[in-house]
Amino acid sequence: MRPFALLAPLVLASGIAARTFTVRNNCPFTIWPAIYTNSGTARPDHPTGWEARAGTGVSFFVPDNWVSGRIWGRRNCNFANNPGPNSCLTGGCNGGLQCAQTGGTGVPPATLAEFRLSGHANLDFYDVSMVDGYNLPMRITNNKGCPVTECAVDLGPNCPGPIKGPFDNAGFPVGCKTACSANLDGNPLNSRNCCSGNFNTPQTCPSSGVQFYDYFKRNCPLAYAYAYDDQSSTFTCNSGLRADYTVTFCP
Repeated sequence: MRPFALLAPLVLASGIAARTFTVRNNCPFTIWPAIYTNSGTARPDHPTGWEARAGTGVSFFVPDNWVSGRIWGRRNCNFANNPGPNSCLTGGCNGGLQCAQTGGTGVPPATLAEFRLSGHANLDFYDVSMVDGYNLPMRITNNKGCPVTECAVDLGPNCPGPIKGPFDNAGFPVGCKTACSANLDGNPLNSRNCCSGNFNTPQTCPSSGVQFYDYFKRNCPLAYAYAYDDQSSTFTCNSGLRADYTVTFCP
């Protein structure tokens, strides 16, 4: 795929105006970015998964009314014999190279860029989230001077032992799981680490009750480190500015 290919007209076929999103891979290795739309019919005009070699990027258009979308990167993938969620060491999805439109979210751990365009109060909402764990450094920028958010630190090497991994063939940790996905308290359906069951509100699930929350938040203070990090980790931009966004891996 050629670097920074513009892949769609400025106004989508449906007549909905669109923003330009750019996804760059600044990592010194190949990754496989992916896109998933959690709800609604407005979808980016781009494949839901692709190969991104080191130093390359693509630009594409996203409808102004994109709701609950996410972009993430997959590592150490081989789609030849196992085109499904286990085809990548981190972030794999149903569908293989191109993630399924339904149920095609990435397998944790995976660092997420999350977006809701033209949302409440005429705002774009965006964040970098490690609620599903960490697998790649990430930064979200824009062309309108709205806030930058990021987790620019490689959290894998120093990740605490109980949540460290998975590991590549050389034994290098390519991810850092959450205490929830590592199931450290043994009951994910009623868990302080997962903010589930009896702990499914901000009041019953404070960050102090989530194991290893401080490791993520200390290293990446602008990113979500658990489900209720809204005040420190959700960023907004006036939708009237029609900002274009860039997601950079390994910024």
